[in-house]
Amino acid sequence: MNKVKFIYNPYSGESTITSDLDQIIMMHQKYKYTIVPYRICNEYPISDAFFDIDEGYKYVLIAGGDGTIDSVVNEMKKKEIDLPIAILPVGTANDFANYIGMPHDVYDACYQILNSDVKKIDLGKINDKYFVNVASTGLFTDISQKMDMNLKNTIGKLAYYVKGIEQLPNFRKLKIKVTSDEVLFDGDMYLMLVFNGQTAGSMRFAYKAKVDDGLLDVIIIKAGNMKNILNIFIKMLRNEHLENVEGIVYFKTSKLEIECHEDIVTDIDGERGPDFPLLITCEKGGISVIGSKIQ
Repeated sequence: MNKVKFIYNPYSGESTITSDLDQIIMMHQKYKYTIVPYRICNEYPISDAFFDIDEGYKYVLIAGGDGTIDSVVNEMKKKEIDLPIAILPVGTANDFANYIGMPHDVYDACYQILNSDVKKIDLGKINDKYFVNVASTGLFTDISQKMDMNLKNTIGKLAYYVKGIEQLPNFRKLKIKVTSDEVLFDGDMYLMLVFNGQTAGSMRFAYKAKVDDGLLDVIIIKAGNMKNILNIFIKMLRNEHLENVEGIVYFKTSKLEIECHEDIVTDIDGERGPDFPLLITCEKGGISVIGSKIQ
């Protein structure tokens, strides 16, 4: 019988995944798969999940949000484990799973995974770490690190907006230099996002992004007067196109360098990212997924 490594975060989202374990195992048994579970916890590193990986394993099933997916993918790349991943979106932030069309119902998600083909997708890489959805810096990037975990798990993505509103009085210009073959930006900004996926906080910023084109979508919100900034955020909330909008730089690239001497952090899908300077690249076809609805 073929095996599936099942890595789950019991604290993701509303902690509902533990009540779905029997259903996940049952469905996989119907398709002649044996589930080999690994529970993420503070006592044991995620690397322990892969101690028994052999040719009998067919894919890695991940139950969690974007941060959990990143942790698993980074460990797989570190260990050179070339297995497809499949995603059960049960986290607080499920932007990447939503982008590739994964249902939130566990039964529906398992059915979709078990009846789909393997697809190669891109990965973003920021210095020596990988990301599946988005890397960011500037305004709001401290939110996930500063947020109370109970608040995050209780009210989900609303918690990000609550924390973001709290930061509005602290708007300040941030000096940054971004270099790529396509664009050179050397000036002040409020926020910068580099997308492999399309959404952040369920808002579709990078509506033109494709996960298999070998390119990342870059959005820089330039520092300016408050009226322009409010108009930009209204457009973002409405999922309106951001091309040719005053105060925004939007371009595609496979490689960019970022220099910044401000006291700000970077964020990778809700987790703390590396310090500046940054080299961000797109690894075309960097990982395989099962269950994606993207054609």
